[in-house]
Amino acid sequence: MDSRRTVTYLLSGVVLLAACLFWVVNDAFTERIVDVGQTAPDFKVVTDSGKTVTAKSFGGKLLVLNFWATWCPPCIEETPSLNEMARQLAPQGVVVVGVSVDRNENSYKSFVQRMKIGFETSRDPTSLISASFGTYKIPETYVITPDGKVVEKFIANRDWTSAEVISSLRSHL
Repeated sequence: MDSRRTVTYLLSGVVLLAACLFWVVNDAFTERIVDVGQTAPDFKVVTDSGKTVTAKSFGGKLLVLNFWATWCPPCIEETPSLNEMARQLAPQGVVVVGVSVDRNENSYKSFVQRMKIGFETSRDPTSLISASFGTYKIPETYVITPDGKVVEKFIANRDWTSAEVISSLRSHL
């Protein structure tokens, strides 16, 4: 009787472990892609100016989170208009944070200085933050409300000073 009970417990344990293993492996290979309407993943960025920005703490403002790199031609193309939009909309409650996936710190610092970027920037050389959003194309930008909801998602470069984009951002203020 005891040996049957032992075998039953062992088989139950093996089945439970197999189910857990399947769940862990499946979760590891499932792409996480954040889309409009979803809550932004938890993240923490310490910007070059020393400010800490998280998914839920950016001063109760509208966050424009832009993933980019110095070696990305579309990123380079959109930087001046992103910089200008950040300057224009900051007084209205828009915070722009650019997160570079550059591995080379010198290239990153040189680019930020050369482009005279006025918004907050940070470097994520391991791409952990962009990966948590499911970002695999850059530039990719998320507009996040103070309660952490993604209300806009832009893949590819754009003119951030266009009337359409400015109007869209203002609609979320």
